Amino acid sequence: MSRDVPRLTSSEVYGYFQPSRCELRIYLRARGETEAPAGPYAEILRRLGERHEARHLESFPEVVNLEAVAPDRRVAETERAVAGHAAAIYHPRFRNRVVLAGREWEVGGEPDLLVRAPEGYAIRDVKLSRRLGEREHPEIHRQLELYGWQFEQTFGKPPARLEVFTGAGTVESLPFDGGAAALDLLRRIVEIRGASAAPYSPVGWTKCGGCGFFAHCWPHAVKNRDVALLPGVDQGLALALHERGLASYPALLRGMDEPALAALRRPWGTGQTKQVGKPAGDILLHARAFERQAEIVLAKPALPAGENFVMFDLEGLPPQLDELQKIYLWGLQVYGRRPGVYQPALAGFGAEGDAQGWREFLGRAKEIFREHADIPFIHWHHYETTNVRLYRERYGDPEGIAGRILDHCVDLLPLTRRAVILPLSSYSLKVVEKYIGFERTLEEYGGDWAMAKYIEAVETEDEADRQARLEEIMLYNKEDLAAMWGVWEWLSRLAPAG
Repeated sequence: MSRDVPRLTSSEVYGYFQPSRCELRIYLRARGETEAPAGPYAEILRRLGERHEARHLESFPEVVNLEAVAPDRRVAETERAVAGHAAAIYHPRFRNRVVLAGREWEVGGEPDLLVRAPEGYAIRDVKLSRRLGEREHPEIHRQLELYGWQFEQTFGKPPARLEVFTGAGTVESLPFDGGAAALDLLRRIVEIRGASAAPYSPVGWTKCGGCGFFAHCWPHAVKNRDVALLPGVDQGLALALHERGLASYPALLRGMDEPALAALRRPWGTGQTKQVGKPAGDILLHARAFERQAEIVLAKPALPAGENFVMFDLEGLPPQLDELQKIYLWGLQVYGRRPGVYQPALAGFGAEGDAQGWREFLGRAKEIFREHADIPFIHWHHYETTNVRLYRERYGDPEGIAGRILDHCVDLLPLTRRAVILPLSSYSLKVVEKYIGFERTLEEYGGDWAMAKYIEAVETEDEADRQARLEEIMLYNKEDLAAMWGVWEWLSRLAPAG
C-alpha cells in the first residue's frame, strides 16, 4: 500500500481510554509531546499480561505463530493461514483502508488470536481483566469491534464471534455491531489529531494520576486556576462550567452564587443532565480556599475521646492480579499516651497464606484489645472496613475480634472533610500529609509502588531479595500509619476562626 496514506492502529483506541478517557492525550501524542515512561506497576501488569497470554497459547495443540513475522508480511501470512483453515493463528494482522473525516486512512490491527470455529473464525484477545462491561472497559469492546470490522473487510464475512480470554480463565463473548462504534471513535481520534488547537479535557486527580502527560497537563491547569482542580467538580461539571465561560475558580466565584450553581444542570450519564444540587456549597468553599491558598476551618473536628488510638492501614491486590481480592499486609500501631510498636501481619505465599495473614491480624488486634480495652481503630476511607467485612465472610471470626474492630473503627477522612476545607485537589492521605508537613523517609512509595514490590517479592526465588522487598513495603505501611497520626494531631489543634 502507498506510504502516502496516513496510518492508524488499534492502539489508538486503547490510548483514548487508558489509563483514563482523555482527548487531550491523543492531541499531545500526535504532536510528539514528551510522555513519561510507564511506572513499575504498569510494567508489572504488562509482564503479568504477557505471562497470562503465553499460558493461554500453550492450551492450543496446533497454532500458526506469526509473532516474529515482519508486520508488512504478516498481513499476507494471516490471509494464507485463514485460507489453509489453521486451527489457531497467533498475532495475525489486518490492514485496511477507510475514509475518516474526508480523508483516506490505512488502519492496522493485530488481535491476539484467530480461533477456528465451525462457523468461521472467532477473534480472541487475552486480557487480565475479569470484568468486561462496557462501562469498565470500553477500550476492549472498541478494539475487538475494530478487529471484527477489519476481518469482515479482509475476508468478506463477519467473524464467528468476538471473544476475550479473561483473567479468571474463562472465554467471554462480546457483541459485534459491524464496527460502527469503533469507526465513530476513529473518526473522533482523527479530528482530534488534526485540530488546530488543543481540546479542553478537564484534569482530575484520579483521571490524570497514571498518565504520562501528568507533568504537562497538571501544571498548566494550576497556572490557569482551572475549575477542574476543585474537589466535587467532576469531568461533566467542569465541561459545563467551561462552556459557560467559568473555566477558572476565580471566574466561578465571580459568576455564580450557591443557589445558581446548585440549579445548574450538567451532563449526567448517557444523554442526560442533572442539577449540581447540594454539593454546590462545598464546591464554592473549595474555590475560596484555592483562591486564598489556605484552609477554611468549618468546625472543631469531631475526634473521638481517648488516650490511645490504633492507626490501621491495609495493603492489597485488586482481583485482576489474584484469584481473590487479597490483603497481603495488615498494618497496626498504637499511638497516644502509651504508644506501641509497629505490628504488621503479612499474608503467606502458599495456598493457605491469605487465611494465615487474616488469622495473624486477628491475633494482633486481640492483644491490642486486651491491653487497651475498647480502643478506636483509626483508618482513612472505607478500604479497611470493607476488607475486614470481606475477610470475616471469607474465613470467619470465631472469637468476634473482627466484629469488635468494626464496632470501634473511625474513618478519619470524613471527619477531616466535615471539619476543614483544604486547598487541595484530592483528600488522599498522601496529599493531605504533604499539606500538613509530614515527611517520609522513602523516596518512592504509593499503593501502586507497593503492589509492584509485592508481586516482585512473590515472583523471586531469592529469599534475601524477597525479604528486602517485604521490608520496604512494611516501612511504607508503617509510614502510612505515622502519616495518619500526624493528620490526627494536626486536626486536634484546629479551631474555627473567631
